[in-house]
Amino acid sequence: MDRLLEEIPRFFNYYNMIFIGQAFFYTTAMSFIGCTVGFAAGFGLAVMRHERIFRSLVLRLLAITYTEIFRRIPFLVKLMVVFFAFQLSGLEVSMFTVAVTTVALSAAAFASENVRAGLESVHDNQWDAAEAMNMGGLTALRRVVLPQSWPVIIPPSMTYSVGLVKSTSIASQIGVLELTYAAKVMTNKGFSAFLCYGTILVLYFVLCFSLNRFAAWLETRLDPTRHRPA
Repeated sequence: MDRLLEEIPRFFNYYNMIFIGQAFFYTTAMSFIGCTVGFAAGFGLAVMRHERIFRSLVLRLLAITYTEIFRRIPFLVKLMVVFFAFQLSGLEVSMFTVAVTTVALSAAAFASENVRAGLESVHDNQWDAAEAMNMGGLTALRRVVLPQSWPVIIPPSMTYSVGLVKSTSIASQIGVLELTYAAKVMTNKGFSAFLCYGTILVLYFVLCFSLNRFAAWLETRLDPTRHRPA
């Protein structure tokens, strides 16, 4: 304990805080960009799978194949596949780009399944009513079905996003400057592992708790039943 108390002033100095701050920024950026791009792609995959919107069997099979494959591959394996795929293609990209691409690919597969479940939770009568009003598939989706689907889509999507934030720690295996990598570096400098990883633990909690609060606000904001006048 005495050693830990002696280390604290040296650990929380200006340069170490800048280093850890950069790691926190990269973790946040990796999670935000990857999840945002992944959800957009997953939404597109779910729309491709819906028979009321696209009637192409080929598109449905492609979307289903992608979703089923990428949902069943561990994050570390996907990270390595993306890493070597960029190497084989000859493209010079940063390790951060590799990590963001992997996060987006993972998020797209799970978002596709969550959105599909949300769209299928709306009764077929809603689609029939929209078609009776001469709405096309995409118009019916936007104006009738999607507002009713958000309460089903948002909770599992945001829960998975929180899990994906924690999975970004695996990106330290390829040298991405994120929170877990920063803790390893600080430990190698001779600081207590308890102090290094304890600090990172707090920062992960702050990031994930903030995401949970945003999810709660978003769920309330997009649920039409909670804005219905009494």
